[in-house]
Amino acid sequence: MSFHHLGIATVDGADLAATFAGLLDAPIVHEEGFDGMMIRFLELDGDYFELLEPRGDGPIARYLDRQGPGIHHVAVATDDIGASLERASDLGIDLVDEAPRPGAWGHTVAFLHPGSTGGVLVEFVASDSDGANRTV
Repeated sequence: MSFHHLGIATVDGADLAATFAGLLDAPIVHEEGFDGMMIRFLELDGDYFELLEPRGDGPIARYLDRQGPGIHHVAVATDDIGASLERASDLGIDLVDEAPRPGAWGHTVAFLHPGSTGGVLVEFVASDSDGANRTV
């Protein structure tokens, strides 16, 4: 496995994207509306910041209401997402997703429950997903 991206919940994705683009010299490489969110990916030498802005009521809006803006999840790329989920389950980690599902930017993803991972929402991203190689 390897680091893939850091997901950040924000109320204003365009503003935060401009801040990080200037601060980190990280270009916006993908934007899309997905699952009640506006999502922007900024690239940092092959890794990504994913900015999650709610569009109406949904999981990110509820997260922001509870937690406020900040780090939402950490994503790691895996060569075999099914085996990674099985290994997590075998270790007693609670799964948010029992099976991989479609995610933003064409990725195939699955999440682990933060109650089992030290308070961190962990996302597995299938390394063979086509999204990481696309641009806007």
